[in-house]
Amino acid sequence: MSKIREAFSSGKVFMPFITGGDPNIATTEKLLYALYEEGAGIIEIGIPFSDPVAEGPVIEAADERALKAGCTVDKLFDLVRHVRADIKIPILFMSYYNPIFAYGNSRFLDNCALCGLDGLIVPDLPFEERGELLDPCRSRGLELISLIAPNSEDRIKFITEDADGFLYCVSSLGVTGVRSELGSAAQEMIKLAKQVKDIPCAVGFGVSTPEQAHEISLFADGIIVGSAIVRIIAEHGPNCVEPVRKFAREIKNAILN
Repeated sequence: MSKIREAFSSGKVFMPFITGGDPNIATTEKLLYALYEEGAGIIEIGIPFSDPVAEGPVIEAADERALKAGCTVDKLFDLVRHVRADIKIPILFMSYYNPIFAYGNSRFLDNCALCGLDGLIVPDLPFEERGELLDPCRSRGLELISLIAPNSEDRIKFITEDADGFLYCVSSLGVTGVRSELGSAAQEMIKLAKQVKDIPCAVGFGVSTPEQAHEISLFADGIIVGSAIVRIIAEHGPNCVEPVRKFAREIKNAILN
């Protein structure tokens, strides 16, 4: 069993997302430890990018702050390498394809494997073109995570059939960001996917309160929380670690209860 699949074997998984290097690399390191200590089952680190097409204003601003602070892909590789001995859960990079392509696919994936990453989420890589990364990932022990959305419809079946790790279920159309209501689309997508294959399904895009996390946990295997955490980081800057820790604890308790 892969490390990612194993993370789902003991119950519902809290999956926080943070933008790497926001507000700086040192704070990102502290956040990784805090999230791990508060019960995260998988952590996503976003590679900051100047044109994040799927992101709302909260994460877009975080990308800008991280880049302005001097965050680079190599610094994030070094960070993961540094924390890997102590943080035992899966760590994923979420990156647009452009930074990977600019870095060089093979070199990027080699460094992912060498630093101890477990997988990648590339939201702007169409499923039909994932061959650019799929076999190279698999040959290095990395899992390329597939996404499904409310408009995936008939494509859910063949996306699920060839999916690795878990399915990232986008709760609603549009960009990332806090939403007051998530609707029933995610629940229906998961129902369709589970008819195809027994694969963990995690819901993201819009989960922002403990109440929403609890609601999602009733039908999903994983709950992804990004913009709400990044908003706390934006508000508190380098002093964000304890506020994020408190929020993560509330989300984790909501999922457990």
